Amino acid sequence: MTCDRLVCANCASPVSEGRCPVCRASRERLQQQEGMFAQLTPAALIVLLVALFAVAALVA
Repeated sequence: MTCDRLVCANCASPVSEGRCPVCRASRERLQQQEGMFAQLTPAALIVLLVALFAVAALVA
């Protein structure tokens, strides 16, 4: 999940702007939770899986 579309319940502004301490804390927590594949879209993940299967088929 990204903080692009989240709205803070404390200040009613987007969390990505970090206007209040609650926004900044939430934004920091979300950034720490992001892993290596967090920025990939589902379509990109499907393409990567198809490519992986194609390489596996060529090797076998």
